[in-house]
Amino acid sequence: MGLPLGSAKAGGRGVNGSDKRKTSNFFTCTNCFLASYLIATPMPSTSSPRLEVYGNYLGTHASKEEEELQNAPIEIDQISLCYSLFSVSFIGNRSHHFLSSFNFKEDSMATGDECCSIQLIDGDGSFNDTGIEPFIKEVKLHECGLSYAVVSIMGPQSSGKSTLLNHLFYTNFREMDAFKGRSQTTKGIWMAKCSGIEPCTLVMDLEGTDGRERGEDDTAFEKQSALFALAVSDIVLINMWCHDIGREQAANKPLLKTVFQVMMRLFSPRKTTLMFVIRDKTRTPLENLEPVLREDIQKIWDSVPKPQAHKETPLSEFFNVEVVALSSYEEKEEQFKEQVANLRQRFFHSIAPGGIAGDRRGVVPASGFSFSAQQIWKVIKENKDLDLPAHKVMVATVRCEEIANEKFAAFTAKENWCLLEEAVRSGPVAGFGKKLNSILYASLSEYDAEATYFDDAVRSAKRKQLEEKLLQLVQPAHQSLLGHLRSGTLERFKEAFEKALNGGEGFSLAARNCTESYMASFDEGYADAVVELANWDCSKVRDKLRRDIDAHVASVRAAKLSELTSSYEAKLNEALAGPVEALLDGANNETWPSIKKLLQRETESAVSGLSNALSGFDMDAETKEKMLSSLQDYARGVVEAKAREEAGRVLIRMKDRFSTLFSHDSDSMPRVWTGKEDIRAITKTARSASLKLLSVMAAIRLDDNVDNIENTLTSALVDAKNNAAVTDRSITTFDPLASSTWEQVPPAKTLITPVQCKSLWRQFRAETEYSVTQAISAQEANKRNNNWMPPPWAIVALVVLGFNEFMTLLRNPLYLGVIFVGYLIVKALWVQLDISGEFHHGVLPGLLSISTKFLPTVMNLLRKLAEQGQSPANNYPQTNLGTESRSFQNGSTSGSMSSSASSGVTALRNDIDYSSPSKEE
Repeated sequence: MGLPLGSAKAGGRGVNGSDKRKTSNFFTCTNCFLASYLIATPMPSTSSPRLEVYGNYLGTHASKEEEELQNAPIEIDQISLCYSLFSVSFIGNRSHHFLSSFNFKEDSMATGDECCSIQLIDGDGSFNDTGIEPFIKEVKLHECGLSYAVVSIMGPQSSGKSTLLNHLFYTNFREMDAFKGRSQTTKGIWMAKCSGIEPCTLVMDLEGTDGRERGEDDTAFEKQSALFALAVSDIVLINMWCHDIGREQAANKPLLKTVFQVMMRLFSPRKTTLMFVIRDKTRTPLENLEPVLREDIQKIWDSVPKPQAHKETPLSEFFNVEVVALSSYEEKEEQFKEQVANLRQRFFHSIAPGGIAGDRRGVVPASGFSFSAQQIWKVIKENKDLDLPAHKVMVATVRCEEIANEKFAAFTAKENWCLLEEAVRSGPVAGFGKKLNSILYASLSEYDAEATYFDDAVRSAKRKQLEEKLLQLVQPAHQSLLGHLRSGTLERFKEAFEKALNGGEGFSLAARNCTESYMASFDEGYADAVVELANWDCSKVRDKLRRDIDAHVASVRAAKLSELTSSYEAKLNEALAGPVEALLDGANNETWPSIKKLLQRETESAVSGLSNALSGFDMDAETKEKMLSSLQDYARGVVEAKAREEAGRVLIRMKDRFSTLFSHDSDSMPRVWTGKEDIRAITKTARSASLKLLSVMAAIRLDDNVDNIENTLTSALVDAKNNAAVTDRSITTFDPLASSTWEQVPPAKTLITPVQCKSLWRQFRAETEYSVTQAISAQEANKRNNNWMPPPWAIVALVVLGFNEFMTLLRNPLYLGVIFVGYLIVKALWVQLDISGEFHHGVLPGLLSISTKFLPTVMNLLRKLAEQGQSPANNYPQTNLGTESRSFQNGSTSGSMSSSASSGVTALRNDIDYSSPSKEE
């Protein structure tokens, strides 16, 4: 019992012809309905492959109605299985599962969830007239109008065309089972509707070319099917192996040539996109493969005889050529699927402007597609120009290609080539060109010797292909050698250039000499590596070397210029920062003129030095002037930055200046507030100097502009205070400091605004007020400490009240002697106790100190006098008496005598071994 079926879709995936799947637990049946259905239902007989279904009925009794029907393996060949389960019924307390209907479609067509396929032309060349109309209705093509696209694929047999289409368009074409061997899978031409692509897209899977089943002489169907694909398709995918690029037969060149020629004669040319799909891409970059394919297709087009109307018509008028590359499906399946997914995106809206087939012409309306396809196939079948080429040419083509392949394989295995290739990977090889040319000429000579008796044209063409393949093989080694040559030359240039600069040679001269020398060295190395058979252009490598050298020179130049500029900037910073800070610290009327002169002098010196240094760089005047101007701006910036920095510390500077002038005299000695100083005048002078500092720091004055900042500050901060007593409070006066800018001073040159000056002055007065108060207090305390004489009225009272006592002393000289002795003792105690020094610290501390030293001092003094009275007379008293005698003789006053006596007591005290407790402290 057989059933004609194509391919099935289960769970959204295609089931291919060689797959075997076991379906168990297909459904449970409650009676023998299914078994009787399978036996009673007749199966249509057809030439298409069959699906064998074997079932075992496991029970007929109702108690066994839950048991399963087991199905044997289902074999599906190349047509789809479409089935539908219409209903599931539940009767009574037990479940009854049954298959309502199977709907099998004939005419070699099968449908899935989203895909429908049909065999459009069978292997014998018969067009499926009866099957195409149901297919058109099934895919609803007649509703599309002009909004549909046709894609076809052609290429060698077993090259993965069906696999590519199934992954690219989600179709269900039958794929080859690699485990059963390599044989023909697709026979004839199959068509399917793509799933999930808008607009409606039909894809045709053509029978592979160069198949074993048809033999080497029966290639008419290959050409017919290829011509049919070009005639009806908007996009033709030409599937080819990567290693077949450059070949004649494997790349379908003769086929395309014949098809182009017949197409120009039979049909009106339409715009078709030829997309070459390179399978199992190797390491050769796509950008190297694509030009070969485009050149081949152009040569084919140029060689095709054309009607008079299209003699000069370019290939681009009728064909768009595109090239894509895919990885191996077997070795890199995930990468292959990812690349196919990316390629699939290009088929969305393929006929829209800018799409793959956006510029197509001569589109047949969808409703007339089936009729148009039948007529085109009829014309192709009746044409007699699609016969085989001459047998002699075919034999020559096959045999010369075999010889070329043998020589290519032998070349890759040659020991001298392998050693040369291995050596060039690690570095440059001397005599590379000569060695490689010898190996290449030897291989080509062997080919010429074996192919000498074959057709000249075929032999020459295959020799050219072999030559191109050999050059393509050795080109990576040649490129590697050029890379080593370029990198080695660049490194030697860098070393020589650095050595020349360190030797004192001018930058521009060193760069020019080194560049010329090492570019000539590269040219010599390339001349030694030339491959005579190849017309390779080394200009790109040479240009890259020149760009690398120029880039290195530019980088060194930039580094040297930056280093040079930085050194002069550092010198300017060192020459300006310190002096400017010192000048601003001692602010006066000559501060900014001095800074200006300093800036001008140092800038001119630095600019002159930099200008001389730049002479060796051979730069244009504009760039040089720009660098010198930048250095001048930097110097000015250093001064301005230092001024702004000092302006931020102006309050500290003002207090330091006030403290210096207020606390030190004109000789820079610390002031002692003795009571004779005019604190008010000193304070005014110190504040005026601080105000001068503030006015100098208020703005940058590097230009010749004149301002009145000092007058404004003086009138607002000093004169206003002095005139405050006479100012009528009822009159509101204008405050010149109530502004954020100074007159005649740009904001960019302002360091301290008027408002800030007023705030700083207020803070300055508050912080210096304490110093003034302390000075006044110290002056008053000093006056009190130094005033030992009684007041004048007390002196008068003493004279008046003590007149009688004074007269008594005059009448009795003995009292005068007692008083004199008492005076000497008191004077000695005064000196010993240092009473005046003790009272400098205050009255109370002085009294406490004297009270502690008084008794020990008196006892030591008496003890010393007693010891000297008991000792024999010596020269010391005589000296004393002599001194006193001379004092009387010179008419000295009693005050002089008392001074001499006091000095004597002091000298005596110095001889006494006495140490006061306060002195020890």
